[in-house]
Amino acid sequence: MTLRYMPDAGRLYGSEYAGDPQAVYADLRRRHGAVAPVEIAPGIEAHLVIDYQAALDVLTNVGGVWSKNPSAWQTRLPDTPEAAGMIAMLGHRPNALFSDGAEHARYRKVISDCFQLVQPHKLRQMVIEVSDSLISQFAAKGEADLVADFARLIPARIFNLLFGRPDSDSAGLIQALADMMEADGETGARGSEAFGRYIGELIQGKYAQRGDDLTSWFIDHPAALQTDELAQNIVLVMAASYEPTANLISNTISRMVSDDRYYSSLTNGALSTYDALMEALRAEPAMANYGPYFVRQPVHFHGTWIQPAELVLVSYAAANTEPANIPEELRSDGGAYLGFGAGPHRCPASDPAVLIAMTAIERLTSHLCDLELTVPREELLWRPGPFHRALAHLPVRFTPIRPDQPGESPWVVQPPSSLTPSEQTSPVRSVGYVTSAPWSS
Repeated sequence: MTLRYMPDAGRLYGSEYAGDPQAVYADLRRRHGAVAPVEIAPGIEAHLVIDYQAALDVLTNVGGVWSKNPSAWQTRLPDTPEAAGMIAMLGHRPNALFSDGAEHARYRKVISDCFQLVQPHKLRQMVIEVSDSLISQFAAKGEADLVADFARLIPARIFNLLFGRPDSDSAGLIQALADMMEADGETGARGSEAFGRYIGELIQGKYAQRGDDLTSWFIDHPAALQTDELAQNIVLVMAASYEPTANLISNTISRMVSDDRYYSSLTNGALSTYDALMEALRAEPAMANYGPYFVRQPVHFHGTWIQPAELVLVSYAAANTEPANIPEELRSDGGAYLGFGAGPHRCPASDPAVLIAMTAIERLTSHLCDLELTVPREELLWRPGPFHRALAHLPVRFTPIRPDQPGESPWVVQPPSSLTPSEQTSPVRSVGYVTSAPWSS
């Protein structure tokens, strides 16, 4: 795909971008202003919105010119592994992310209604159980990689349970989602294929036997989703929940253990876990560049001409940190800025995501209150990729704790993996969730 004017496009891939994306955004802003030409993979180009007001104009569909349907864009992609990886992340699907108007409203209502059935105090208990089961595996060692051993495991296990599959199935889900998010051609395509198999098996099982879980509630919702619509909206929720929540957890922890405002010991810092989460959402949002958009007709937008079938991405990371004179009280999300988007496509599950991240971090720091990085934060490695801001590793050390020590420990709470198979297939019931949807009674 060759756009007509992008000889000096910035690269959103490779080690240079992963090491210091803010330097790349600053250079793009200096050379191009509010909207910059970028490559998101070799030969795959896009417009990147890096100005806060411009991002808000896109997200709130100012002027009614913006569409979420990428079909025309897809037809212009070359037949390459890089393009296949991009389609895994940006290709059209009949779901809430890639639809407009009444169709979008119908899909979004299914997601919003079903998540309202997830009771916060029961979700919190589930996160406590999963977190403690993970912490117990490394608490006696005195060291851990909090990306591989903690942050990346929590959301996959939680959403695997919420959608009604046994905890033992979460490992395959974790690998598939991680591969998809890399979007580097063959790896992204492999992850997309594995994820599709997981979703197919999930839906087939729930059509055969309903449970008290999100999949069953999606199936029985009055919107009457067709099988493909059902699959694609579950794909959306799973993918949109996993990577951002995992990155939010690890990005927040990395800030807390390297900033004295949060940490002299993690239980008595001047600022709270919530403060750290909001700062991570502003400065290092888990999805740095996403929110794919397209225009319905040629548009001169903040100094740049954009044509139909050209991809536009919103840089939440660049917009949030723009050196502009925008008062804090006028920014969106009450301090979280554009971390969860804005407008009609704002994340409908932001509250559960924050609850999961806060509970997991607070559980970790309550058990291991003297966490410290084993390398300076500026030496941490970040995973390459155009979409996420994700640590590759988060190595820490701490005072070991043992199962036989007095007081509360992560060994006290029964981990989900110890549930019986029948309990595992109905995880919502196992932690006391509501037992039926209001529309199915």
